[in-house]
Amino acid sequence: MAATIPLFPLGTVLMPGAALPLHIFEPRYRQLTVDLITGEVPDKEFGVVAVREGHSPDADGLAGLYGVGCTAALIDARRLPDGRYDVVTRGARRFRLIDLDTESRPYLTGSVEFLPDVSENEPDERLIAMLDAAAREAHRRYCGTAWRSDDWAEPKDDTPPDQLAHLLAADCLLPMDDRQALLEQTSPVHRLREIRMLLAREAGLLERLHAVPAPLGTFPDENSPN
Repeated sequence: MAATIPLFPLGTVLMPGAALPLHIFEPRYRQLTVDLITGEVPDKEFGVVAVREGHSPDADGLAGLYGVGCTAALIDARRLPDGRYDVVTRGARRFRLIDLDTESRPYLTGSVEFLPDVSENEPDERLIAMLDAAAREAHRRYCGTAWRSDDWAEPKDDTPPDQLAHLLAADCLLPMDDRQALLEQTSPVHRLREIRMLLAREAGLLERLHAVPAPLGTFPDENSPN
């Protein structure tokens, strides 16, 4: 069933379970923050959807956004003296974006349908354990090359397999299309395979080239004042 949620377009892909701190200064998103705090927005959740490179949702509408996003649940908000906000959120539920509404609220809202994982028939526990270990090893190799030792942390040992790939991707600078493909993947087994391959590839590039993908915000096209 379709639902209507506030939208916050960003130059990044939010993963379920990943932390997302935000500095809110644009007036329409200040209003969104107030609506979240006061309960005007149910469940204190809003949708984060990635902006396509070189596009703007205000100018290009749906064509300027990726088709699948993730809700962010508000955890904490601090109002600054000039009316800006520093907020802490965490990724919650994936959704498919159906339509945009630019008129009902000061900020964008969208009609969405939520996107759960597809149930897999009797997954092989040995296969899951092998993929879990391989993905974690690829993550350790990547982070050991990319970051200083205190810049990253490994997910807990009891992290469910359906959540692990998203958490491993959260602190790695993967290209936007790869992050988006992980977000859209609805099979936990395939997701573990994909994150292992992606992190192994990126670790190899780091070791040879000493370079990581540039975040979208470094490019000259400005996608959002936030």
